[in-house]
Amino acid sequence: MRTALVTGSAGFIGYYTAKRLLDDGFRVIGLDAMTDYYDVALKQRRHDMLMHYPGFQAVIGRVEEPGLLLGLFETHRPEVVIHLAAQAGVRYSIEAPRAYLESNITGTFDLLEAARAFPPAHMLLASTSSVYGANTDMPYTETDKADHQMSFYAATKKATESMAHSYAHLFDLPVTMFRFFTVYGPWGRPDMAPYKFTSAILEGRKIDVYNYGDMKRDFTYVEDLVEGIRLLIDTVPRRPAMGEHPEPGDSLSPVAPWRVINIGNSDAVQLTDFIAAIEEATGRKAKCNLMPIQPGDVPATWANAELLKKLTGYAPKTTVREGMARFVEWYREYYGAAQER
Repeated sequence: MRTALVTGSAGFIGYYTAKRLLDDGFRVIGLDAMTDYYDVALKQRRHDMLMHYPGFQAVIGRVEEPGLLLGLFETHRPEVVIHLAAQAGVRYSIEAPRAYLESNITGTFDLLEAARAFPPAHMLLASTSSVYGANTDMPYTETDKADHQMSFYAATKKATESMAHSYAHLFDLPVTMFRFFTVYGPWGRPDMAPYKFTSAILEGRKIDVYNYGDMKRDFTYVEDLVEGIRLLIDTVPRRPAMGEHPEPGDSLSPVAPWRVINIGNSDAVQLTDFIAAIEEATGRKAKCNLMPIQPGDVPATWANAELLKKLTGYAPKTTVREGMARFVEWYREYYGAAQER
């Protein structure tokens, strides 16, 4: 039985990742801080569902807490580490940047130091499509330059990519960074558009539509994302031999066992079409409050996921209509809103 450490295990993606690993027979150590960035009850419900598995052990604490990760590595010696714990959200990073510094940068540093002391077979660290920033060449490809982040959140995630590369090079730690694109689905985060729009439409409230609706997102259904993560666990990057060069299109580092991979649906969906999918799922029309784009936001994201397919044979495939129908069904059940009001 392999042991995996999943940080952020009570989070949206962390819950689904831990569940998938437990279903596959892993022993999972789940670390989460249960912060109040959004409803803690939702996080607790996710952890409670994981607790039904005998192979799951919950640890409550912050990744940046001195010595915590080192102790977990020493005690459990995880073979696989999936680092999802982070302070998320583009807009909140304008209000509370220190939270991002502490969780995303200091927390990742402590993780890398623990891995240096007790090396796992493979580390997979979450990044984000936001690192592409001001890049307007789409679809985004892993080998594109990504030097101009437009939010502090994105800047911290790009920093973790560079930090992980240095540790991979110096200490021969196999690292895969995955950049995900607008993940959604049941048990999602309340601060994200799918949740906020569904809630408002069902309650007859207006929704804020930024950039006057001229926004595109590569919406990725959460179970598609997790399938990609699961397949990447056994796709371990190796340090190229002297004089060996990565194949064209491969983001494998020329000097370290480190690679970055997009996980996205490879489909830029217009925001108005996304809203239409929610209208169809709820049976209600949206009332839109058209607004200018928010600071730090980008007008479009779109993944080139060919590298993921080449390495694993997998490509995310859930459409927005399918995914939002499942989300709305879950939302109504979770909040007892099955009856139209």
